[in-house]
Amino acid sequence: MTNEGTSTRDQILHMLKVKGSLPVSDMAVELGITEMAVRRHLNTLERDNLIKSTLVRQAMGRPTNVYSLSQEADELFPRNYSHLTLDFLQDIKEIDGLSKIEMLFRRRENRLEETYRSHMQGDLEDRVAKLAELQNDKGYMVEWEKDENGDGYRIQEFNCPISQVAREFNQACSCELSLFRRVLKANVEQTTCMAKGGDKCVFQIKEAK
Repeated sequence: MTNEGTSTRDQILHMLKVKGSLPVSDMAVELGITEMAVRRHLNTLERDNLIKSTLVRQAMGRPTNVYSLSQEADELFPRNYSHLTLDFLQDIKEIDGLSKIEMLFRRRENRLEETYRSHMQGDLEDRVAKLAELQNDKGYMVEWEKDENGDGYRIQEFNCPISQVAREFNQACSCELSLFRRVLKANVEQTTCMAKGGDKCVFQIKEAK
């Protein structure tokens, strides 16, 4: 896609975010381009599930389509969940102590284990591959490989969606390590951690003895 196309697409998304649902005619006037050009961009955005259309009846004339952002498009705009989460966790720590923080992270670990365990089948390699897939779905940008000596596996996470929380509350990291051990039913050790200054998180995995 050209820079011009990308710019127009972003303008449409911003317009729908600020002004709400709009017909093609209003967008064309706002952007200073033809309705046909607007429709081309809308087709692409609709294909990418970033907008949705609704047929609206008018007092006179035919019904017309109006366009609005989808839930998926909301994720393109800035979010500040990590600061909100950190504020809540700090408040809980001050009110109820560190033990309550530990309990919250363990409850999260237990929920994830229940979800992940239903996907874990086959030998250790199958389970490692499935765990990497599940973590990828959560935005961890995971790669996995077999050790060169053939007696284990390595999982590498190049992104941590909860990195700001993990830097303040290392319980997030220890619970992730515990989760991996439980769902893989294997010996798992973490050798590199982003929350402790590493450029990625690395886990070494071996069959449980």
